[in-house]
Amino acid sequence: MWAEVFVAYLHFAAIFALGASLCCELLILRTEVGVREARLLALLDLGYLVASILVLASGLLRLIWFGKAPSFYLQNPVFWIKLALFVAIGLISIPPTMRFLSWRRAALSSGNAPRPEEVALARRYVAAEIGLLALVPLAAVLAARGIGIQS
Repeated sequence: MWAEVFVAYLHFAAIFALGASLCCELLILRTEVGVREARLLALLDLGYLVASILVLASGLLRLIWFGKAPSFYLQNPVFWIKLALFVAIGLISIPPTMRFLSWRRAALSSGNAPRPEEVALARRYVAAEIGLLALVPLAAVLAARGIGIQS
């Protein structure tokens, strides 16, 4: 029982950390991005990556060993929509991650700040990630209640 509680707690904490890191990135991207902000964005994005891995790992543990039988979720199209949303968020996160790393390198080597249009584009990507992330809990709740399963 305690293992199940710990894994569920880890899953939810990782989800909150993932959302918090994206929100922090968005807040920083609303300001002028200089050397300090470029370094912070790269660090936050690393936190986002760690949180994403923890969400997937703990979710997989919950699917396989705890709660309902895996077949309950695997036959539900809403569960697959939830996973597709998570994958889409991960794919959308690639361009801003590449920019953050590039900005960090430029900031450390030459002190150059990114151009405002680059910051605006990264902000749109991060906002899209947050928008899709807001749909993941809805899909999770629907899947957990068996909504979408054809009898």
